[in-house]
Amino acid sequence: MKNINELKEYLKKDDFRKTVEPLYGSECNSMDHIIERFEMLLSRFKEKFNGTEVELFSTPGRTEICGNHTDHNHGKVLAASVNLDSVACAEKNENGFITIYSSGFKDAFIVNISELQPKQEEAGKTEALIRGVTARIKELGFKVGGFNAYIDSNVLIGSGLSSSASIEVLIGTILNHLYNDEKIGKVYLAQIAQFAENKYFGKPCGLMDQIACSVGGIVAIDFEDPNSPKVEQIEFDFKSTGYSLIVVNTGESHADLTDEYAAIPAEMKKIAQFFSKEVCREIEVIQIIENISILRETIGDRAVMRALHFIWENDRVDFQLEALKQNQFDQFLKHVRASGNSSFKYLQNCFDCKNIKEQGISLALALTEDYLFRIGEGSCRVHGGGFAGTIQVFLPDERVDDYLKMVNKIFGVNSGLRLSIRNVGTTKISI
Repeated sequence: MKNINELKEYLKKDDFRKTVEPLYGSECNSMDHIIERFEMLLSRFKEKFNGTEVELFSTPGRTEICGNHTDHNHGKVLAASVNLDSVACAEKNENGFITIYSSGFKDAFIVNISELQPKQEEAGKTEALIRGVTARIKELGFKVGGFNAYIDSNVLIGSGLSSSASIEVLIGTILNHLYNDEKIGKVYLAQIAQFAENKYFGKPCGLMDQIACSVGGIVAIDFEDPNSPKVEQIEFDFKSTGYSLIVVNTGESHADLTDEYAAIPAEMKKIAQFFSKEVCREIEVIQIIENISILRETIGDRAVMRALHFIWENDRVDFQLEALKQNQFDQFLKHVRASGNSSFKYLQNCFDCKNIKEQGISLALALTEDYLFRIGEGSCRVHGGGFAGTIQVFLPDERVDDYLKMVNKIFGVNSGLRLSIRNVGTTKISI
């Protein structure tokens, strides 16, 4: 544990910059806003809890590079952690409660750790994530205990950068450090976070988001055995390509979209079940083609196309992974475009059919594709779960400012975010 007053002094030293440089990369060229953020974190913690001895933690958001809606059917994905994160100032307590204050929320989130069964009234709320993570850690035989924390997150809600996964993994990381001497591995932490989101929060998500936030860097993940996914960290320097990674938040609401998200894995699994299999990972395109008539009649065209998307997207992950390993960035961009094309036409997660007036993702893709056609460079695709939210763009560095002016004018100030890949996953900030 570190003294808050001593930490505030440490923030002003060059050693602090060296400490956080792996987390924030080029942002460290201008340290003022980073220092201000951590000063705020420490001050708010002291104000809320009057504590003096604390630890600092950071968990990144993530970007999905390839593997759109494949993880829940035991597929493959390519993802990366980014330089936006959820940070926490935390200390142990002895009162048996986890109490968390968060920037932007007036009231604390409070969970009694002696009552860890799911509560229906908490579904969709932060308390469900806290309770679910704590419950799963205890269920797996690790230690749990009370703690006080103040959290600040710049992983924007609804941005497609996995704000909820970032918070879940952060909570697990705090418990891992304060009570378990960091004995819980990072993939295990991700699985604990997914359990909380599935069983307590009520969102049927896969495991990609949590693993990317937990492990860090560029990661290839194979979910053929979801209980023991294969995770490979990829050494690739995006800066050297002369390209930037951008996400554009179209500003649409994710409210009332749970049914849309849930329908994708459900429809894919219906196709698999026709062949007496559990998930699409266990079937092949030829099987679908040979049985296409009865599949269309009994399950429907959309489900067929979503299953085809899964199989083709699974292959694209391998293609992109090989392109990165061989430093063939043009091939990588080619498969980014193919992934976006498949997601729009076959997966069909770029707009909500019930709300035809709001098609921000489709509009952003149309305008971006036109922009990329005119400059003759770059790629774009839907980002993450889809239906509302963000698109992903790979753009030459010299074109970024011009492109951001266009999208910010259409979708609002700061709707376009220039990101960098962070090579460090969830961590206690060692000071």
